[in-house]
Amino acid sequence: MTPRHRGLALAASITGAVLVAVDGTVLTVAQPTLQRDLHASLAAVQWTSSGYLVTVAALLVFAGRLGDRYGHRRLFVAGVVCFAATSAAIALAPGIGWVIALRVAQGLAGALLQPATIGMLRAVWPADLLPRAIAVRTAALGLAVAAGPLLGGALTTHFGWRAVFLLGLLPAAAALVAALAVPAARTEPTAGGLDLPGAGLLALALVCLVHTLAVLPTDGWSTGTVLGIATAGLAALAFARHERRTACPLVPPALLRSPAVGPALGVLLAASAAVLGTLFPATYFLQEVLGLDPLHNALRGLPLAVAMIVGAPASAWLARRHGVRATVFTGMALITTGTLLTSRLGPDSGDTAIGCCFLLLGGGLGAVMATATSAVVRGAADAESGVAGGLQQTVMNIGPALGIALATTVAGRAAPGAALTPVALATTGVAAAGALLALRLPRPAARPVPAPVPLRRP
Repeated sequence: MTPRHRGLALAASITGAVLVAVDGTVLTVAQPTLQRDLHASLAAVQWTSSGYLVTVAALLVFAGRLGDRYGHRRLFVAGVVCFAATSAAIALAPGIGWVIALRVAQGLAGALLQPATIGMLRAVWPADLLPRAIAVRTAALGLAVAAGPLLGGALTTHFGWRAVFLLGLLPAAAALVAALAVPAARTEPTAGGLDLPGAGLLALALVCLVHTLAVLPTDGWSTGTVLGIATAGLAALAFARHERRTACPLVPPALLRSPAVGPALGVLLAASAAVLGTLFPATYFLQEVLGLDPLHNALRGLPLAVAMIVGAPASAWLARRHGVRATVFTGMALITTGTLLTSRLGPDSGDTAIGCCFLLLGGGLGAVMATATSAVVRGAADAESGVAGGLQQTVMNIGPALGIALATTVAGRAAPGAALTPVALATTGVAAAGALLALRLPRPAARPVPAPVPLRRP
């Protein structure tokens, strides 16, 4: 592929990933207005997020396998078209039931789209340049995290919640044009079937797990949540047993046994759980304890997004110079330090102390996301790059839900803002475990020492 094609593939990948990220952040801001306009209950409004999240988590890995078999560009185009169509339909929805149903359909589109954003990069970019492309993509996601709430708040305030869903139509068109301008990569035919039983078992496990984690903050440890976790565990065991016995597994066991893929996925899970688990009570702390309004709360969080934008490209340079293992460990050390310092925040904490905590969390998360994602994608064979991308996206969906569930469990009956210290100490333990897991990543290959040139005697 030419540099122009690589640039177009990167532009399409970034635009598609940002489209999904912004859609999630702006909806969070618009939900109260949506609830009032449609006269919906709080539980119904929560399902506009939960329905999407559960659908995406259940189908990501299978969608990645479809990309491996039929081409990532083809899946990306289908995902973008469906995502844009459902966004436009939600903007015209007459009631909350239609919004929930269309959000589930949008989850299907997001599942097709997300693994393909990574699979296209793997198919087009050379292996030695791929970490740079993934780092740029991660930095763009950091920008989306910062811009999403601001855009959502402005659009909802001036034009209503329906404008939020129309926001992504123009970026979707741009992503579609860029993707179609990239020549389709040749894909080798995949032997065997698509392992539909394995896909069903994995979907059942993920649906039960993600749904239980999503309702745990409000329902607590009830009979329903315990049954949800138990069902997810049994389905996961059945899936693992099936994958060892089937001839064409959905997730080849050798992929997870890879010295790079398994530890990198574990680190991504720990990093996302630690950061989001810390940010959940920190938001309540800023508003309920320090008395900040939502706008000033968002401004206090800007250092995190800025650090992600800077930290992701810097991590690509560090990984080339010092190796993936040292770079990921450093990122996890920054997150661990950030969560530990967050546990020391109190009513007298100033802007400098708060900003320092967010800088450490954002810089560490940006470095870990870019470098560990690159390790997952490069550690998989070409025929499994879509599955690897699906696993990475699945972990990044489960991690935040796991972190928030941990935060609410540790807080117990206390208000989240008042429980910042114990929650941040718990997430410090999660981040420290991720740092230890980073040490299992392969060491950089030693550079060959050139043989000495014999001296010629005159």
